[in-house]
Amino acid sequence: MPPTHDHHPDADTCAEELRAALAAHGITLPSLGVDLPTFASRYPTRPLVSLGNCNVLTARALTAALRKGAGR
Repeated sequence: MPPTHDHHPDADTCAEELRAALAAHGITLPSLGVDLPTFASRYPTRPLVSLGNCNVLTARALTAALRKGAGR
């Protein structure tokens, strides 16, 4: 029997919280979500949150939001 993964809901919650936090800064990463291969793994690894690809404008907006949050 494969091991249970009690942390899967945490990965979904984390991805949704990150999506909401980014949206508060006007940033959308359309492919943000739980990495399916690690989510479905039969081994007791923690699922990864996939940030996916983004265009240059989105990358710049993300950089600006992070810098602003860091007080720079």
